This record gives sequence, C-alpha cells and structure tokens, in this order.
Amino acid sequence: MDWKLFFATFGTIFVAELGDKTQLACILMAAKTEKPVTVFFATAAALVLVSLLGVAMASIICRYVPEEAMRKVAAVGFVGLGVLIWFDKL
Repeated sequence: MDWKLFFATFGTIFVAELGDKTQLACILMAAKTEKPVTVFFATAAALVLVSLLGVAMASIICRYVPEEAMRKVAAVGFVGLGVLIWFDKL
C-alpha cells in the first residue's frame, strides 16, 4: 500500500467533508432518530459506495481521456461551481 497516497487522500477528503451537507444530514438524522450507531453505519456504507463508484468511473475514464484534459475539465467545473455559488444559483 502507498501510505503517502493513503494519507494525502484521507486528509483531503476529511477536510473537504467537514461541515458539508452530508455531515449536516448525518447530524440531523442521528438527532431525529436517536439511533446514532445505525445512522453511522448507514452513512459509512453510503460513502463507501459513492467512493467506489467514483474510483471505478475514474479508472474507466482515465483509459480514454488524457490526464491533462481531465485537469482542465476539473478546473473549469470547479470554477463554474464557484461562479454559481457566488451568484446564489446553486
């Protein structure tokens, strides 16, 4: 296992997920149902599945699309989302 990659990925995802809508939904669900263990396992399973789908799609896409093109598409996507958020359209 590439531990440098592991910790870089973990740190990036951990910081990115703090305070996002998924975490807020988990907090609300756990508070509403008063069953935090069930909410934890369901949330963990959902996040694992979403991550699996993301990695699977990336491995397929990377076979056909050059890395440089992917970087440019990602940059444009992030800028586009930033603009939409700036103007309260998202």
